[in-house]
Amino acid sequence: MKVYIVPNQADQTLVEKIASLLMQQMTRHNTKEAYNLLLNGIDLALKKDSPAHIIVAEENEEVLGVAFFNVGVSLKLGGHYIWLNDLFVHSEHRNQGIAKKMLLHLIRWAEKENIRGIELETGVNNAVTKHLYNSLGFYEIVSDRYCFYF
Repeated sequence: MKVYIVPNQADQTLVEKIASLLMQQMTRHNTKEAYNLLLNGIDLALKKDSPAHIIVAEENEEVLGVAFFNVGVSLKLGGHYIWLNDLFVHSEHRNQGIAKKMLLHLIRWAEKENIRGIELETGVNNAVTKHLYNSLGFYEIVSDRYCFYF
């Protein structure tokens, strides 16, 4: 299995594979519009100077998992940090260490790029994912997340 950051000049076939996999987690929004929004977001992430990046786990040209993240600036850390927006593994390939491999790839990349930290969020009842994060040294912080969309 290959785990890598998708290059800016990724071909459209790979982009569509990524979007199709991410659609599986959007059960409430499984529409053509949601798919097009994903394609647009992936295209924006793959632009040359985008702060967003995508990691894929791929085997035999099949995308098994996707991690989508943004690099931002933290005043608290005095440098760059990562916000992990999405970490998703195809339902047929779970519990095989794919998410862990993608996270380890992300951690190694972040260290090489002098990133100061990684932040993410998961559901309060998602014990499996919490265990994965804790096993890699992530720890829980108290936070409530708010949003405002246009």
